[in-house]
Amino acid sequence: MKQTIRAFAPAAVAALVTLFSPSAPAQPSYLPASGANQRASVSQQVGPVTVTISYSSPRVVLKGDDRHGKIWGKLVPYGLTELDFNDCKSCPWRAGANENTVFTVSDEVKVQGKSLPAGTYGLFAITGPEEWTFIFSKNATSWGSYWYDPKEEVLRVTAKPAKDEYHEWLTYDFVVREPAKATVALKWEDLEVPLAITVDDAPARWVAKMRDELRGYAGFYWENWQRATDYCLQNKINLPEALEWAQRGAGPNFGGDSQVQALATLARAQAANGKEAESAKTWDKAINLPGATAVQIHQVGRGLVAEGKVQQALSVFQTNAKRFPNQWPVHVGLMRGYAGVGDAKRALEEGRLALKQAPDEPNKKVLLEAIARLEKGDTKIN
Repeated sequence: MKQTIRAFAPAAVAALVTLFSPSAPAQPSYLPASGANQRASVSQQVGPVTVTISYSSPRVVLKGDDRHGKIWGKLVPYGLTELDFNDCKSCPWRAGANENTVFTVSDEVKVQGKSLPAGTYGLFAITGPEEWTFIFSKNATSWGSYWYDPKEEVLRVTAKPAKDEYHEWLTYDFVVREPAKATVALKWEDLEVPLAITVDDAPARWVAKMRDELRGYAGFYWENWQRATDYCLQNKINLPEALEWAQRGAGPNFGGDSQVQALATLARAQAANGKEAESAKTWDKAINLPGATAVQIHQVGRGLVAEGKVQQALSVFQTNAKRFPNQWPVHVGLMRGYAGVGDAKRALEEGRLALKQAPDEPNKKVLLEAIARLEKGDTKIN
């Protein structure tokens, strides 16, 4: 449906000025926003992709005029609008106020299941009571919709509006945030309109990003090689290259050959690539490394527990006990190790010993909760 601004009553025309007309001349960014429409921006990491929306935010009550109930279909007309400027005959709403609402993605994403390449876009909307159409345009530098040109469109997607709690200011908010997907919602007055954003192959994209960064300054630190390897091992991807990364991280060039964590990660990478004999030797070197601390060895064991390798973890905790007898992290490790293999009695004994040596109240609280579970025979402790 197409409407013309000339068809509205004077009050509606005046209201539309807030959203569709600039104040002359165009304002530098260091001046206050035009028409009290505050500038705003929101960013969210979705996988390795950064999504940013920059916009001007109109409000419902303006200069004493309460426009509640007069926003959708009135102040913001449904359908396309004929604007009385620049000969724009069929123009969508700018999805905000003042200049273009700008939608930027650092890499390709899918919006409502449709591909949107990396780039910066002007965001427009064709509103309706039952369905909205969002438009992503190559033109992201104009004022409002006056220079909207359908030839510059990159993508159109549809979305369903829904009732929401009252929002005085138009706001874009990421209402769902997951490792490889998110939902951003336009919220204003009593309405929200969500857009689903997903990133395909997020682990592979993270790997590509790490591979690139390790070629630079980050590659001079063993910790970064170790972390990149660890990500691959956790996600069970890129395992041959992960082994190469682990070897670099645990090598002498960056000091990883004297670090328990670097060697332990190398051992895990070797095992993941079927090199069990080499892995066993590296594990032995890691947990018997001169200069290693009880805490460092404990952390290695905790990592194995997290991977579900409870028997191997218990062996690490037991080695730690031989090297550093009667220390707090050693008893904590043995508690977790015995619990992992289902031995609640011995886990409880170690938990009580650890409680006596706990260095602070937060650790005491965690231990008390674990002990309470173990006393009931429950070996599933945090």
